[in-house]
Amino acid sequence: MKRYRNWIIALVVIITMGAIALQNRLVPSSVEVTKAPPITSTPTYEPCGYMWAYQDVPELAVKVESAIHVLNPEAKIRVQAFGENCVYADGRATFLAMETNIFINTTVKDLTDEDSLGNWMAQVLPLIIQISEDEFPGGYGVVEFWFEKSNGESIVVQVRIPKYFDAEVQAKSGVELFRLFYDKP
Repeated sequence: MKRYRNWIIALVVIITMGAIALQNRLVPSSVEVTKAPPITSTPTYEPCGYMWAYQDVPELAVKVESAIHVLNPEAKIRVQAFGENCVYADGRATFLAMETNIFINTTVKDLTDEDSLGNWMAQVLPLIIQISEDEFPGGYGVVEFWFEKSNGESIVVQVRIPKYFDAEVQAKSGVELFRLFYDKP
């Protein structure tokens, strides 16, 4: 029983040290993404504290951007993996991706033209699902469309990529597709 208590105390101390290190910005600003080495001997466990984290995926961003810029060269693209950092007592961290999200910003003239907004989505989404899920760290996540008017007004529409694989959803376009995913505030 003492052994388990000692492990619990050690784990609490390590997590607390990690939290203090993060608050004092002692954790490095860049996070190393590593694959686990093959197990060649008895595995050892090094405890860490988990914290929500985001990490850009530049290789995938280039691929998505080149596909979407064929439709609109002015669109701004960002691709970001969402997951957790496993932060160790010594300050190093390993990123564990849970899903990858794509953010697409485009300027529009009329935010009330749901048909045009939905048609833009219907052109973009097939381009994204042509990219293998293997290239998305942690798997498919969300495509977030930011439709911005020149005076700073905007509408945000989120599409969960796995939901878009439904044949009935793929058959939709224009107003119908837009309203399927748009949640009015």
